[in-house]
Amino acid sequence: MSDSDPFQRQRLLVQQHPNNELARFSLGKALYDAGRNEEAREQFRVALSKKPDWMAVHILTGKCDLALGDRAAARAAFERARDLALSQHHEGPLAEMEQMLSEL
Repeated sequence: MSDSDPFQRQRLLVQQHPNNELARFSLGKALYDAGRNEEAREQFRVALSKKPDWMAVHILTGKCDLALGDRAAARAAFERARDLALSQHHEGPLAEMEQMLSEL
């Protein structure tokens, strides 16, 4: 890791705690915010392998998929996020997923 890596702190956390879903989410979110969707999606997938009911990470994974042109994967991620929003009683994310799915 170089000093010029804007994700150095998050990468170090992942290196120190490779099985920690919060470290993976932190790196993934930083990458997503920077438009590095493919790298972000990989971090989100690892986080979901540890915590599969993490609704927000399914939403971000779907947004990465959509940005990368994989509409089928985006739809699957958004459908899973919608189901989790329903079961977890999250009205805002539920409305967002219904909108995203209607646009697909």
